[in-house]
Amino acid sequence: MTQRIVTFGEIMLRLKTPGHERFFQSPAFEATFGGGEANVAVSLANYGQDAAFVTVLPDNALGDACLAEVRRFGVDTSLIRRGPGRMGVYYLETGANQRPSKVVYDRAHSAIAEALPGDIDWTTVFEGATWFHISGITPAISKGAADLSLESVQAARAAGVTVSCDFNFRGKLWKWGKSAPEVMTELVRYVDVGIANEEDCQKSLGVHVDVDVTEGALDTAKYEALTAKMMETFPNLTTMAITLRESRSADRNGWSACLRDADGFRLSKAYEITDIVDRVGGGDAFASGLIHGMLTYEDRQQSLEFAVAASCLKHSISGDFNRVAVDEVEKLMGGDASGRVQR
Repeated sequence: MTQRIVTFGEIMLRLKTPGHERFFQSPAFEATFGGGEANVAVSLANYGQDAAFVTVLPDNALGDACLAEVRRFGVDTSLIRRGPGRMGVYYLETGANQRPSKVVYDRAHSAIAEALPGDIDWTTVFEGATWFHISGITPAISKGAADLSLESVQAARAAGVTVSCDFNFRGKLWKWGKSAPEVMTELVRYVDVGIANEEDCQKSLGVHVDVDVTEGALDTAKYEALTAKMMETFPNLTTMAITLRESRSADRNGWSACLRDADGFRLSKAYEITDIVDRVGGGDAFASGLIHGMLTYEDRQQSLEFAVAASCLKHSISGDFNRVAVDEVEKLMGGDASGRVQR
């Protein structure tokens, strides 16, 4: 059954070097759009959900083009506000082998960074909605965006809407005065479903167990302890999911996830992803897959497997958006990982 899902955050102009080139190796960039919560909305629309994206965009030609691109995927853009400020930009250089990818942000004074509490009518936003998704990126942009983010989850909770949050930690963004834990620990008290990796738990929320993010192999017992500690620290959480990435090189990652809820701890199937095309947006693909899975399957293991398979497929797709359909994800869930030509 289709449900109304609202996401809120910043969408940016994404400027990527061609192929695996370094910045300005050639005088060209591939121009697309992307951003955490917009990526989630696009995926959910692809899965047949009634997805709406809320943000503030500049009232200019770039804002118009961005609106048109998001709308093209079937996402409801009617709640997007136009305001003063500019469109944020991020530059991406895709790594290869032992050379990591690089991201450079240019987001200061973007339209959403200039927005303030009261600028969005949350009563209207949550009419008919059953789920709301946000991330830890939006509060990192500016004090105004942080205050607006807190206002959004408070309004969602008051409206009886399920709230999910990807605790994404972006150290390059937390520059406006407060640290991530100072802001995020308050925001997460209004969240039902938490999504993170181990670094997000440590640096966004100050929750630590003995997990070394630089280790090549994963000790799942430590992640079982981490999910338990997260739910103990934030008793409002009904579900805590953690993605598990084993980064062997820029081109090859091990990929899996775990989840804890009232029924216990679950670990997903693991995928070995080689020849990665684009891992940016992989976490958003997981988040949207988990939301869809939790709204679709009664079995939480199935929900987790859908999220991991969806994110695995995203690594094969260039751009922020995960351009896959439900049947493609379910085929991979079912074990069809051959990549054979479909005729």
